[in-house]
Amino acid sequence: MKNKITIILAFFFAIAINAQEREHQIADGMEEYRVLFNKSMNDSVSCYRIPAIVTAPNGDLIAAIDERVPSCGDLKWSKDINIVIRRSDDNGKTWSPIETIVDFPLGKSASDPSMIVDEITKEIFLFYNYMNLDAEKDIYYLHVMKSRDNGKTWSRPEDITSQIAKPEWHKDFKFITSGRGIQTSTGKLLHCMVNLDSGMHVFGSNDHGKTWFLIDAAISPANESKIVELANGSWMVNSRVQKSGLRYIHLSKDEGKTWQSKADSTLIDPSCNGSIIRYTSIEDGHRKNRLLFSNTKSEKSRTNMTVRISYDEGETWSEGKTIYEGSSAYSSLTVLDNGEIGLFFEKDDYTENVFVKFSLKWLTDKTDEYKGPRKKQ
Repeated sequence: MKNKITIILAFFFAIAINAQEREHQIADGMEEYRVLFNKSMNDSVSCYRIPAIVTAPNGDLIAAIDERVPSCGDLKWSKDINIVIRRSDDNGKTWSPIETIVDFPLGKSASDPSMIVDEITKEIFLFYNYMNLDAEKDIYYLHVMKSRDNGKTWSRPEDITSQIAKPEWHKDFKFITSGRGIQTSTGKLLHCMVNLDSGMHVFGSNDHGKTWFLIDAAISPANESKIVELANGSWMVNSRVQKSGLRYIHLSKDEGKTWQSKADSTLIDPSCNGSIIRYTSIEDGHRKNRLLFSNTKSEKSRTNMTVRISYDEGETWSEGKTIYEGSSAYSSLTVLDNGEIGLFFEKDDYTENVFVKFSLKWLTDKTDEYKGPRKKQ
């Protein structure tokens, strides 16, 4: 009898273990799955955090991230955070070695990379937040650098704090949100910057990054946010909000002068950075307007990395497909030249940062399929 009980217990234990293993598997159907950054790649690094990915003008993929050396702490708690990248020229199948593009002397740190691709000038702008913890602890500066050769080389950093932050914000907790900004249909560059005291603000450039400006209207409630342009020319900001359990949506019909805000009851969120991008637009010759959104689809825990699609400019969203059920956090989406979808995200308590790619057909359970834009007559 005792042996029978032991066998039964062992059987159920095995089921539990197998279930746990299944829970921590990347979803079936991924075209690619690559671990791009983890601690084992550099023993002197505590962790890699805060992923950002874009598709360069030539089709290359650029994945940027924090290299946090002494600890996994954020910018104000670490004297040594660098920005590193990896690049892929074959749609994510293979990746370059880790390249350091921002590395200040000890005591000065850079964090929270984000990028904007200018499809007109073919330049890529990379933003990050900077702090000199020895000389000006808790004082945030906002930097940008650019690449004219699809991420192979980068310019020297430029401090744009005075252009996009008010002088009275000097001691405020402010930062450019990680991930990516956008270029609108008119060529304007737009991005999001948070001031925890005064709200979230949109900033941008009308001259392809030669100068930058702040849009004064504050958006609230909003923490880390992403902006997209809607088919009708309106701007939509999708925001992380502390302790709400939901994403907040902010709409502007007058280029950021005024905003209408509401919680989206369908986009549950545990207060974590997400990603929203345009996938296709009718204006660009595609058959449908489509937006993509990724986040940890959970009200309270950073788990269940999910990607959803919207066909009505964010009014409603699909239930989405789970990419990874286990521990996950920040994410960044991009669209590959061939129409596949790339996702770069943190998993397993920030121990790994992985890239996956999948098709629209997989995301929509075969109800939709990518076709290239129609040729203009």
